[in-house]
Amino acid sequence: MCSISFVNLISMSLSCFLLSLYFLLNDMIYFIEWELVSLNSMSIVMTFLFDWMSLLFMSFVLMISSLVIFYSKEYMMNDNYINRFIMLVLMFVLSMMLLIISPNLISILLGWDGLGLVSYCLVIYFQNIKSYNAGMLTALSNRIGDVALLLSIAWMLNYGSWNYIFYLEIMQNEFEMLMIGSLVMLAAMTKSAQIPFSSWLPAAMAAPTPVSALVHSSTLVTAGVYLLIRFNIILSTSWLGQLMLLLSGLTMFMAGLGANFEFDLKKIIALSTLSQLGLMMSILSMGFLKLAMFHLLTHALFKALLFMCAGAIIHNMNNSQDIRLMGGLSIHMPLTSACFNVSNLALCGMPFLAGFYSKDMILEIVSISNVNMFSFFLYYFSTGLTVSYSFRLVYYSMTGDLNCGSLNMLNDESWIMLRGMMGLLIMSIIGGSMLNWLIFPFPYMICLPIYMKLLTLFVCIVGGLFGYLISLSNLFFLNKSLFMYNLSTFLGSMWFMPYISTYGMIFYPLNYGQLVVKSFDQGWSEYFGGQHLYQKLSMYSKTLFLMHNNSLKIYLLLFVFWILILLILLFL
Repeated sequence: MCSISFVNLISMSLSCFLLSLYFLLNDMIYFIEWELVSLNSMSIVMTFLFDWMSLLFMSFVLMISSLVIFYSKEYMMNDNYINRFIMLVLMFVLSMMLLIISPNLISILLGWDGLGLVSYCLVIYFQNIKSYNAGMLTALSNRIGDVALLLSIAWMLNYGSWNYIFYLEIMQNEFEMLMIGSLVMLAAMTKSAQIPFSSWLPAAMAAPTPVSALVHSSTLVTAGVYLLIRFNIILSTSWLGQLMLLLSGLTMFMAGLGANFEFDLKKIIALSTLSQLGLMMSILSMGFLKLAMFHLLTHALFKALLFMCAGAIIHNMNNSQDIRLMGGLSIHMPLTSACFNVSNLALCGMPFLAGFYSKDMILEIVSISNVNMFSFFLYYFSTGLTVSYSFRLVYYSMTGDLNCGSLNMLNDESWIMLRGMMGLLIMSIIGGSMLNWLIFPFPYMICLPIYMKLLTLFVCIVGGLFGYLISLSNLFFLNKSLFMYNLSTFLGSMWFMPYISTYGMIFYPLNYGQLVVKSFDQGWSEYFGGQHLYQKLSMYSKTLFLMHNNSLKIYLLLFVFWILILLILLFL
């Protein structure tokens, strides 16, 4: 099953890539209409949109999913139901394809809901309490976005068709279009885990690592960004873009800070994904859709590789994810460590790796754009934080001594996993420059003062040094964050967002529910109905039973009373 899926997906990916090149060079867009039902005057038409953007994204999704399935062959080897797992992943890829190629809100909703449901099934794949809670949080956070899409479908009834592509430019100043745009933005923010819906992404790390590599790094979470790339006209011509810029900038900042305090390997990578999503969203809200697309694709490559390496490490560490227990992995697992370091450097924006081309260009475009000081600070500070947590992760896991139990047999001979990683390693190195040549017809000439040009590099170096400093520890080490315990708790728990979106949402309804149950269900309603009524009726019937059944004395006494009453009534 794994091998068949791998071959099919990789060949589809290659064909999509070649088609996207053809479409890009000839500047073509194919709009395909497929009539499903024609009944009298009513016709139901399914529409597909093929342009270089959708084909390129499809080819990347297919390539990553093929390598992830190849990797799962060994990672999920001990699972008896591995075919079910592969089927779930394939269903996920299918809904993603439907979402990418549809210019129609109804078919987008189909793909969108498919993504939500399948991702729920994948998050609860390892069945324990933690997984169930994470799955519920994921499903319910995404449900908000689904409802927003349904509402936007209802608003589009005004236009006579759900093919939003036709109406974006003509109707961009109308109130209805603004309403649709804000609802779509809400949907994209839930799917791409922007503030205030960020807490589900780290929680979804309860899924198996191949799922994290495919779903929570490159495809599901970028679906929101992709939808906004399609709706970008509304963002850039209204106040929605400014709101989006603020929220995504804060997301980027919050995730970068949180990752510096985190000790769970997969959660650190999840927070870095969140930070990069914030970067894509914020550059998109400024109106640079090609740059957002470029970063989306390069990020998908190195982040999937990072998750795969993390999976290989967790596999070898006997399923432990705590980075404090790792150390010296570069000696024990050289090849995995090499892949890990390459993807980490690509994430930091190391020159000439995949992440450098997109991140550097985004930061320079921000420097020449008309943004305020706060946004500028968020962009650059978050970049520094990215380098900081990456270096901290490397120092904790790659250098020093192995801190786990001495019976762990670390080896680097999981060849199937390594082959899957090698494919993405090559793409992480050459992917950025390749896409840079393809997407932009002429090279961007960004003219800045020397200090502004070097600012990005300077921020990265300072971030790296900071990461080194916070990972230094010795035998009599006193953790500095204990001095400001409250602050570090606040920053390390994503600004309390996981608490707000779980306990915070549920505390008052549950409290109220308890009061209602206590005073109504088990209080007054018991008194006036149900048990109390039954008690009273049974008491009356017992009394009557006593009267009827007891003896002649009571009967005759009652008879005398009855005669007396009758006489009184007669003679009055």
